[in-house]
Amino acid sequence: MLVAPSSTIDAKLFRQALGQFATGVTVVATLEREGQPRGLTVSSFCSVSLDPPLVLVCVDNRSEAHPAFLASKLFGVSVLAEEQEDVSRRFASLEADRNAFKFVRGPQGAPLVPGALAGIECALHAVYDGGDHRIYVGRVLSLEARPGRPLVYHASGYRRLTGEDRPIG
Repeated sequence: MLVAPSSTIDAKLFRQALGQFATGVTVVATLEREGQPRGLTVSSFCSVSLDPPLVLVCVDNRSEAHPAFLASKLFGVSVLAEEQEDVSRRFASLEADRNAFKFVRGPQGAPLVPGALAGIECALHAVYDGGDHRIYVGRVLSLEARPGRPLVYHASGYRRLTGEDRPIG
């Protein structure tokens, strides 16, 4: 086991430690001024509040989608199903042709991934500095969900849930 002194945090150890937290995988997308969708794979997504309904996503400042998120007032979050690993890889890759992907539009017009387990449309509520990322808080405008198994990311790799589809305990 590696242990970092409290005064210095090693970046590699930081990623390794946080990689032990299993997360679902989302594609977060918005529209550029010209109406072209811009999206990226995001595992830093969570609920913030039930009243009002708020969620947050973290977007890397170096992402090619970042300027569109800064300028937009609307974004969509698609919670990916386990069979959508290819979609996640496409939006995580710098080389992939993201422009060829066919999003569907939610009721408010936000780009969403077809076949996702959940589609959540958000109006921009607040933006915060988060070091090398921006934290976008969105007020939920519309949402849809279907049953299924989520795509999971853990320890730098995609995972699938195994066993019965029932809660433990």
